[in-house]
Amino acid sequence: MRRMTSIYERTSQSREDNQKRRHRLAAENMSSNWAGLALGPWIFVCEFGVCPNRLTFIYHAQDQFLRNINHPLRLARVLKMDKSIGTAYTHLVDNQSYEIIPSFELECGRVLRDVPVAYKTFGKLNPEGDNVMIICHAFTGSADVEDWWAFDPHRFFIFCGNVLGSPYGSASPLTIDPETGEPYGPEFPITTIRDDVRIHKLVLDKLGVRSVAVVVGGSMGGMAVLEWPLCTPPGFVRNIIPIATSARHSAWCISWGEAQRQSIYSDPLYADGYYAERGQKPTNGLAAARMAALLTYRSRDSFEGRFGRRPQLSRAKDGAIDRNLTPPRTPADEALAYHNDGNRSASRIKARSTESVLNAVGDSLAASQPTKIFTAQSYLRYQGDKFNNRFDANCYIHITRKLDTHDVGRDRGKDDESDNAALINALSQLPRGALVIGIESDGLFMPSEQREIATHIPEARLVLIPSIDGHDGFLLEFEVINKYIVEFLEEKLPNIYEGEVTSSAEGVGEFGVKKTSTFGEAEADVDVTRW
Repeated sequence: MRRMTSIYERTSQSREDNQKRRHRLAAENMSSNWAGLALGPWIFVCEFGVCPNRLTFIYHAQDQFLRNINHPLRLARVLKMDKSIGTAYTHLVDNQSYEIIPSFELECGRVLRDVPVAYKTFGKLNPEGDNVMIICHAFTGSADVEDWWAFDPHRFFIFCGNVLGSPYGSASPLTIDPETGEPYGPEFPITTIRDDVRIHKLVLDKLGVRSVAVVVGGSMGGMAVLEWPLCTPPGFVRNIIPIATSARHSAWCISWGEAQRQSIYSDPLYADGYYAERGQKPTNGLAAARMAALLTYRSRDSFEGRFGRRPQLSRAKDGAIDRNLTPPRTPADEALAYHNDGNRSASRIKARSTESVLNAVGDSLAASQPTKIFTAQSYLRYQGDKFNNRFDANCYIHITRKLDTHDVGRDRGKDDESDNAALINALSQLPRGALVIGIESDGLFMPSEQREIATHIPEARLVLIPSIDGHDGFLLEFEVINKYIVEFLEEKLPNIYEGEVTSSAEGVGEFGVKKTSTFGEAEADVDVTRW
């Protein structure tokens, strides 16, 4: 194979274009040998004088630079680095873009190198670079903006960046550390909401954005909404819409996050976060954490109305009750099986091959016993199992700790100023006339917290949505929330709404609300009988 010389230096557009051409030429010789081994398509480039099976440059076939490796690495390690862009979960997000930030200093002081930031855009940036809508996703969300509210990409250039620590593409515990060639795992440094805003701002700069018309987001996304005007130059963000969020993470929310982390820590497979090395994931712990979180997202009344005390009948794979299940051999077997129903780690029950016993017990108990397996229990287990297919335990822990850092007044007050005074002062600096939306039954981010935000942002207006669905109401009541948001935008941004509609918006497709989505916390149209 012919050896080539290629040195990547970001000095001028012409030099960059010349190097891209050389990279394309390299593809003819090298992609046929190696591209099929990695998530691609990639272009691999050798440095002169280095063995052909060692690489120093990786280039995406769509002209996006990915890695400038500091020293030659073995092919296997380089391929691992490629996969840090495409983790086990990024396939769930269609048509993402990536920006690689060469160096980024976190609030904690750590410096990350070659930092991938995943994002999606919809619509077209106008010549002024100011028709920008930023949507900030929630805790377990992604850059898939279609999962939330229906906005108009024919008028706005819509941007959603994936947060640091998420498994969906941005740097996280799943990402390969370029210094070691191995995943960060539990050693990934702590990141904050402010870090997310600052690194997403770098992406907007590269996209040519000069000003942001509005920032919208709920829950954790609402925290980012509050930070955007405070972490960017004055006037860069013109309007904000925080939804079902808080100005600082409460003791109540911090405690729920701790309970969820402890659920993961208690799983023997967690291994202090180094479970990837053992090839086994702490699925039981992560499922339990998800179950606890779901209870905070809903309300008591919503669970009563949806489930009540309805029993869950055992079902075969086709949904029909299986009458050929093995019955319990003894009363002791029956008691043991029922006692451990839902225990994913029960070794004795597995040894007795009593999965069928459990199902049979469920049928018999539902028919004649005072104790039952309830649909509410089945729902939580179903959601826990489903969550394991789309999220990572270390990422979950990381983001809960990110939430704990949230306080818009943190380190922004004077030396002699109280924490509360610093918070009030920070809120007073946000864009005037914000739209603050809350859910009346939200037990996680209380209506009182929405009032606090609205009280201290100059001329802000507060809307509390009637709903029995608790915190998830900010996702389930999308039609009502859309109405308030659109009215607000038409009032605040007449130049965007009165102008001509872009005939073809880039990356739009079938853009709109999805009642059931991969990343939304809520599923509005799930049939509880079809788990």
